[in-house]
Amino acid sequence: MSEKKEKVMVVKKKGIGDAIGKYMTMKFLIVVLIIIALPICVFSIKNIVAQDEKTTKLGFEDIGELATQEAYCTQVSVTEASRELFGMQIPFTQSKYIYSYDVLIKAGFDFQEIEWSEREHTILVKMPKVKLLSSEIDVESFKVYHDEESIFRPITLKENNQAMKKLRKQAEKDAIANGLLDNAKSNAEVMLKGFFAQEYDLKDYKLVFEHKEEK
Repeated sequence: MSEKKEKVMVVKKKGIGDAIGKYMTMKFLIVVLIIIALPICVFSIKNIVAQDEKTTKLGFEDIGELATQEAYCTQVSVTEASRELFGMQIPFTQSKYIYSYDVLIKAGFDFQEIEWSEREHTILVKMPKVKLLSSEIDVESFKVYHDEESIFRPITLKENNQAMKKLRKQAEKDAIANGLLDNAKSNAEVMLKGFFAQEYDLKDYKLVFEHKEEK
């Protein structure tokens, strides 16, 4: 009986040893896998950080043409016509209109043409030419101050169309003379500062704007 008991004990000891061996083997494999996986994780993180640091698109590049200033001008126009004989106006053949329209003029930039670079904490922004983007006559604003038309010399549709074109052109000239383009530049710079402030601390960086001269 004693011999059988000893054999049983030996068997039990062998079973515990095998379990410990398997446990140590598994633990070793887990440690090895962690050591192998760690450089991969670090490498992946470094790649992500490197890609973020190379980001140079700030968002304004996708805007396209954008009006940064608009002007609302009231233009008074005089359209007149008459019949002449030997350089003299024939009485009762004079037609004359005095009227006004409001004209909405917009100026701005094509933001896709803006170029910029950063060097030694200075951001240089090269702006394209500021330009008029549109000028629209507000037909609802039409006012008549004088309306005189002769049946002998009415104003034609062609003459009226030419007068409208001149009115629009004059409104554009008046708007530019009153600072339309200069204000469009200033407003564009303010907008761009907002975009750059999202990526750069403007307390540490200097923004320099370079505008192309208008011809």
